Amino acid sequence: MKKKGLDFKHKEVININDGKRLGFVQDVCAELETGNITSIIVPGNNKIINLFSSGNEIVIPWEKVKCIGEDIILVEI
Repeated sequence: MKKKGLDFKHKEVININDGKRLGFVQDVCAELETGNITSIIVPGNNKIINLFSSGNEIVIPWEKVKCIGEDIILVEI
């Protein structure tokens, strides 16, 4: 899955474990040396309690991204 960070803007993130909509991609994190994406970030929601939550945002490790479609990103968290 070779993608650019800008390709993720305006894509909705859905958890395939429970079908919940997590929100739209807010930002991505990447390794500076390689440029490889390490995680995607969606705005947090007080209703979502998750191990990957960081303050008011949800950081989803790249390994948890299962499928990237034209409009949606499926994750398994």
